[in-house]
Amino acid sequence: FALYPMVVKWAEEFKKIHPNVRIDISGGGAGKGMTDALAKVVDLGMVSRDIHDVEIKKGAFAFAVIKDAVVPTINANNPVMEDIKKKGLSREVALKLWNGEYETWGQVLGTDSKVPVHVYTRSDACGAAETWAAWFDKRQEDLQGTAVFGDPGVASAVQKDKVAIGFNNIAYAFDQKSRQPYEGMAIIPLDVNGNGKIDPEEDFYATSTELNAAIAEGKYPSPPARNLFLVSNGKPMKPEVLAFLEFILTDGQQYAPEVGYIGLSSDILEEELFKLQE
Repeated sequence: FALYPMVVKWAEEFKKIHPNVRIDISGGGAGKGMTDALAKVVDLGMVSRDIHDVEIKKGAFAFAVIKDAVVPTINANNPVMEDIKKKGLSREVALKLWNGEYETWGQVLGTDSKVPVHVYTRSDACGAAETWAAWFDKRQEDLQGTAVFGDPGVASAVQKDKVAIGFNNIAYAFDQKSRQPYEGMAIIPLDVNGNGKIDPEEDFYATSTELNAAIAEGKYPSPPARNLFLVSNGKPMKPEVLAFLEFILTDGQQYAPEVGYIGLSSDILEEELFKLQE
């Protein structure tokens, strides 16, 4: 799901140059992307997390292609929104939310609020959950909460539940056209330095443009920022697949801001392009 909007854009632009190439795209979680790639059901699988050693041993050949991040999302009409914006979310509080320790927003904020907190996670094996959990040194299978399928599913659950907290990839938290959070959604700023409040230098969530700039500058922690990958079983051999990857790693990078992603550094792009020529 994390890579889907970006790959759709790349496919559209690539087909303008190569109109005879057909590209079929479907999203379904990083677990499915990896499984389908290793089974050679697809030429390329979309994987929004680091590649595991066991997958490399099975033949996974990965290309970093773009960067984005997972962000904590809440309902825009949360009754304690002002306190949430001031305090933000620390690693310690996130850990207690997703291990089932906290049941009220008062516990989250250190106040006497009795407003309940409803925690959402993902039901499908996915990079977003794995990356979010890695921020507080856990794995996806450790995350507790109401499990919902897919990035759109979590976003919809948060939009419908005034006391919800979940997590989404940037492309599912912010509207690509307006750059604002989707209607009914808001982003909790991360208390990166852990001082119990959101300092001016930690407040960069008004638009996806501002957030992406902060990610590029290293102000947003990694994880939950991360590179996204396209994976094949062994080095790709089809000329059209190699051409598509070369396009993504060169001219295709220019479309990242338009779709709401962060282009890779020149050093990483050079490393990834080298894999095509080995």
